[in-house]
Amino acid sequence: MPATLAPVRPIALAEIEAARGRIAGTAIRTPLVKLELGAGFPDIRLKLENLQPINAYKLRGAANAVALLSDEDREKGVWTISAGNAGQGVAFAARKAGVPCTVVAIETGPKAKLERMRALGAKLVLVSYEGAWNALDDRAYPGVEGTFIHPFDDDAFIAGHATMGLEILEDCPDAAAVICGVGGGGLITGVGSAVKAVKPGVKVWAAEPDTAAPFARSLAAGSAQKYPEWQASFVDGAGGQSVFPRMWERMAPIVDGSIVVTLDQTRRAMRLMAEKARIIAEGAGCLPLAAALTGKAGSEGPIVCVVSGGNIDISTFSEIMAETAN
Repeated sequence: MPATLAPVRPIALAEIEAARGRIAGTAIRTPLVKLELGAGFPDIRLKLENLQPINAYKLRGAANAVALLSDEDREKGVWTISAGNAGQGVAFAARKAGVPCTVVAIETGPKAKLERMRALGAKLVLVSYEGAWNALDDRAYPGVEGTFIHPFDDDAFIAGHATMGLEILEDCPDAAAVICGVGGGGLITGVGSAVKAVKPGVKVWAAEPDTAAPFARSLAAGSAQKYPEWQASFVDGAGGQSVFPRMWERMAPIVDGSIVVTLDQTRRAMRLMAEKARIIAEGAGCLPLAAALTGKAGSEGPIVCVVSGGNIDISTFSEIMAETAN
């Protein structure tokens, strides 16, 4: 880890409010809708971040991080590491600011995400998932230069995501719980920071697939853990090979627990959103609904599920719909 990294610290409400004004011209305020499931189901609300201009929440953090760069850092160009959504967010914000952008992208990522990053003007350096995960820890990749924007362990990135938490509580002031998918941990750290600052009694839950659930393991152990049995799946935007120690420091004080779901539960949640609300969501965006449907987040009061993105290849989406038809 670079010696120059600042210590981990809480994200203050004032920072979040400032970020909200800063990103207003780039990211949109997304709707919060009720998922009508009928009697016997929890009261579930969906925060539709799949409706952002890049079809994912990462635009919030990226817009804030790019806006805060110094002139000197902008001149160097920016780069990030991404399975797709963070790369799109940084590329979108960089293009708007007139800054060159490179993305160290996971080569097995959905074609839709890779194509969108290129279309936004990003130069792609394709690497393996393991190579990208290691680069996240090193904050460096051979041959890639410029100002690095970390896709989750970055105060400005997290403050941008936290603006979503303010919107959730404004649109659903009686929320009992908020559920976010967890990959690196930037989304839940941001949303949780805002929610706990405004209404500490609201529960903040993580959702992870059972093929990649290092945060649940970390909570059980009381420290950052690895997940050596990690498996790739259609849930490419969440579930990592480990919890980075710095992100453990960020998440542990504000997250109440992790709900681990199966890939089949995630597929059914994807189909349910499509059938009941006509929402196309990627795997990571379906984890919170799958978690809410287990009942482990409670049944009293509204449960807000963050639909983090909708960048899924249509062929993959169609296959999942066919698999869950019966």
